[in-house]
Amino acid sequence: MPAGVSWPRYIRMFGASVLAMFAGAQVVHQYYLPDLSIPEVPPKPGELQTELHGYKAREEAAAALQKLKEEQSLD
Repeated sequence: MPAGVSWPRYIRMFGASVLAMFAGAQVVHQYYLPDLSIPEVPPKPGELQTELHGYKAREEAAAALQKLKEEQSLD
């Protein structure tokens, strides 16, 4: 009995924790939308630029929505 609990309970808790970990990783990947492509030639030192594509897209959408609201309020 690991940790003072029965084996079935231990296995259920382990399974629940693994599922929660996988679900959390999936949520993070859906939010940040990482670039998972592998370049053919590795970049030179200092040449690699990283961006949060998902964050950038949401920021642009919010800016466009704000601009649209401003235009509607002026009319």
